[in-house]
Amino acid sequence: MRETTNLLRARVKRFTAPLLALTLLLFTAAFVVVHQQVNAAMAPSTAPLSDDSISPLLSLDQAVEAVASKVTPSVVNIAVTSHPHQQDAEAQGEGEDQGENPFSQFFGPGQGPGEDSDQGPGHGRGQGRQIEHGIGSGVIISPDGYIVTNNHVVDGAMEVRVTMHDRRTFPAKVIGTDKLTDLAVIKIDAKDLPSIAWGDSTKLVPGQSVLAFGSPFGYLRDSVTRGIVSATNRDNRFSDDARKPGGFIQTDAAINPGNSGGPLVNAHGQLVGINTFLISSTGAFAGAGFAIPTQTVHPVVEALIKSGVVHHGYLGVGLNDVTPDNAKFFNLNGTTGAVISQVTPNSPASRAGLKDGDVVTAVNGQEVQTGGDLQVAVSEVAPGTKIQLEVQRNGHADKIDLTVGEYHHDDEVAASASDESGHPRLGISIADITPDIRQQLNLPSDVQGVAVAQVQPASPAEDAGLTGGNVILELNRQPVKSAEQFRNQVKQLPAGKDLLLLVWANGGSSYRVVHPAGTPSSGM
Repeated sequence: MRETTNLLRARVKRFTAPLLALTLLLFTAAFVVVHQQVNAAMAPSTAPLSDDSISPLLSLDQAVEAVASKVTPSVVNIAVTSHPHQQDAEAQGEGEDQGENPFSQFFGPGQGPGEDSDQGPGHGRGQGRQIEHGIGSGVIISPDGYIVTNNHVVDGAMEVRVTMHDRRTFPAKVIGTDKLTDLAVIKIDAKDLPSIAWGDSTKLVPGQSVLAFGSPFGYLRDSVTRGIVSATNRDNRFSDDARKPGGFIQTDAAINPGNSGGPLVNAHGQLVGINTFLISSTGAFAGAGFAIPTQTVHPVVEALIKSGVVHHGYLGVGLNDVTPDNAKFFNLNGTTGAVISQVTPNSPASRAGLKDGDVVTAVNGQEVQTGGDLQVAVSEVAPGTKIQLEVQRNGHADKIDLTVGEYHHDDEVAASASDESGHPRLGISIADITPDIRQQLNLPSDVQGVAVAQVQPASPAEDAGLTGGNVILELNRQPVKSAEQFRNQVKQLPAGKDLLLLVWANGGSSYRVVHPAGTPSSGM
């Protein structure tokens, strides 16, 4: 037994040594291979990617470079010395001893989210300031020196200077301005200038590539940004004047203060819009820039060059869009059209018999999708022109002939406001309109209803776009005469039933749908 055991031990020793050696050799070889692979992976690559592997990206770069090189020479920087605006001058005379505004809870501090300021560095608003300096952009549209920009860039200008792409500077003359569309034409004394070609903004579709040019912040000249058309036919819900037409192009190509008046171009390098404002909580670009479409720009520019003034068509109505929320209140089967929310007395609309709640579906046989469509279409019609409107009134179709009047900024109302209906719960406090409140809100004598004192955050009223200082004129197509009447009407409505409010704000009225949740309560 002992001899057998010793024999086995000897055999094990004889085979163990070679096995250990082989194992060690394999382990060492594996370590060397792995180490070499790791080093190879970590070693810097010296060979660039081949053109074939990135050819689509190179093609895109080359296309954008071609458009930029074609358009940039026609883009200019505009520096303006101007008189201070009237509201600025009035603000300078206001002291801290004016007393607290008894209606101040209706208004929040600071500037709203609609930003179109083109104030450059050093644009002070100091006490007693007699002049102000501003900057903006523009684009040359003819070889003999006509330049398009925004009205708010040259508003009140005493002196305008234009800096070209090649750094030449010229004094410029203001040929004409149009406050309604925020467009202006200036001219420099020069010839054989690089000019841009006109494009057709009506052919733009969401997703299409566009480039924005200009001088952001005034000193970043010859800037170009690339993006897409985010949407077309947008209204400016933060406009200071509800009478201004919409139809804007929305783009995510960066537009910052100083870009106003610069061109928005398509892939062919054609002018499809004039950059005009952005919506941002900070004043800097936040993904939503807006341009005036050439559908509006071209006829206005032609009129300004020809005569220095623009004669806009005028109906005398306030407008809303038809939406899935409000369509049922007007007995509509579809969700397109322009809802008339206000008819001005002695206007072309009132003389033709149009009424609040009428829905315009076509102009001269051309379909009207939104309130903005109708307003743009009418503003481009020469005053005195006869047109035919197709109208739905309480579910019945009709055709109305009328003669378009002429818009006058100071004394006529041609409002355009979008329905900002939202979701959820009611949440407002209201008050009767006293003489003091009427004065504080600067309400015309013919505006009758109840004032919105406060709007609760995340409430149905806030979702529908109501804010403090609005006036509710109607509830479900019935006039509102007092706060008590309004409360009683709301309480009598079935639980969860949608409300249609006619609301006065920013000089015009618009319909808002409110979606209450649950059973009406004693509060508003």
